[in-house]
Amino acid sequence: MNLLDLVIAPAHAQAAAAAPQGGFGMSLLFPVLLIGIMYFLMIRPQMKRAKEHRAMLDKLAKGDEVLTNGGIAGTVTDIGENFITVEIADNVRIRVQKGAIGNVLPKGTLKSA
Repeated sequence: MNLLDLVIAPAHAQAAAAAPQGGFGMSLLFPVLLIGIMYFLMIRPQMKRAKEHRAMLDKLAKGDEVLTNGGIAGTVTDIGENFITVEIADNVRIRVQKGAIGNVLPKGTLKSA
């Protein structure tokens, strides 16, 4: 016996454990359950948000007041295939990608600000 045996208990070989009960089906149950939980908590809500964003972009029209993901607020003056022209001040227009539109603001929001 040496001094280290007093601090750390020596490991002894144990008898082999019995084979897991339940077979192949039970061993697959946990990963399938985990994937199902991840789908309903992470993937499905993200797909729902993406669908709502696409619907918002499809309903976009000239004169709508929008807020970009970068925080720029303005009024839509022209809508193209991939880009939207937004007027942010008198005679100051910028072109942004459609996907960069974050929100459509209620009418009159920019005039009250």
